Amino acid sequence: MLDLNLIKQTAEETYQLHQLVRRYFQDKLNEMKKAEELRYQFCRGMVVEAKKLPEIPVKADIEKLALSIPHLTETATEMQQWVKDEDLILPFVSLSRFYQSQALYGLAEPWRKQCLDITRSRLGAKHPDVAMSLNNLAVLYNSQGRYAEAEPLYLEALEMRKQLLGAERPSVATSLNNLAVLYNSQGRYTEAEPLFLEALDMTKRLLGAEHPSVAISLDNLAVLYNSQGRYTEAEPLFLEALDMTKRLLGAERPSVATSLNNLAVLYNSQGRYTEAEPLFLEALDMTKRLLGAEHPSVAISLDNLAVLYNSQGRYTEAEPLFLEALDMTKRLLGAEHPSVAISLDNLAGLYHSQGRYAEAEPLFLEALDMRK
Repeated sequence: MLDLNLIKQTAEETYQLHQLVRRYFQDKLNEMKKAEELRYQFCRGMVVEAKKLPEIPVKADIEKLALSIPHLTETATEMQQWVKDEDLILPFVSLSRFYQSQALYGLAEPWRKQCLDITRSRLGAKHPDVAMSLNNLAVLYNSQGRYAEAEPLYLEALEMRKQLLGAERPSVATSLNNLAVLYNSQGRYTEAEPLFLEALDMTKRLLGAEHPSVAISLDNLAVLYNSQGRYTEAEPLFLEALDMTKRLLGAERPSVATSLNNLAVLYNSQGRYTEAEPLFLEALDMTKRLLGAEHPSVAISLDNLAVLYNSQGRYTEAEPLFLEALDMTKRLLGAEHPSVAISLDNLAGLYHSQGRYAEAEPLFLEALDMRK
């Protein structure tokens, strides 16, 4: 006689499953194991995709990653538990970098904040990836001109890196450099210079004299000197940074365009207009090609070229560039961004040079009010 009971009591509080039931649950368990492995594989694949996006993505990089954005979003949210601890920040970093590089700061910020919250809760409050998350959020705020919010994050990240990793680490040099960039943007030159010098010295010592990070440090220090009118100190640093960046990374890079632009600003400040103009034009063309026509770096290049034309009295060429730069900066960065005040000042300066005082005055006042 067949035993048709699916569950049979064999002793007090002890039951035996029928062979068919055991086989059913075993099959389900195997399916679950396969599903788990598939989830891990999917997340590993998305981590590989996330790693492909460089720190400063160009338009081609953005276009390549665009198709993966929904999957990276899923990895960072619903499937986060299947991402290894050592890879935890990568989907968040990639997503925020994807948006931040397009000046879509409102879309980038939640990913930066989520990354910080999740690394703290999963890895603990004192972890190198928490320091990295603090630094990344500060970089975003600095890009938006939100200096008061960026500074404490930079300081916390710097202190945490020193405590966890030691004072002699490339990431410590990065934190020093980033904090110095913030101070330079605020005109706090005496605070910025020793940090730039320490970061440059540490980077050379740890990574070698021929490294892209050394070129960045040289360029940043030169920007500081140029801001202070220390042109003879700035020029050789700009030239060295430009040459090193081209040699190490190639001639078609956003960092090359930045170096060209910075060197041109120096020449313009010295009245070396014939040397400055081709560099400004090359930087503008390269920036448009690599980052797209609608990018904050394009607005900066347009504004700088207009300043050159204004210095030469080429007012009819300068005015449309100033107007385009101002409109683009407001559109991409918001009406309260510090770069808007610079653009307003520059346009007002043009009108003042032409004796158009009634047009210049409200722009000067608006820029002054923004800086208060």
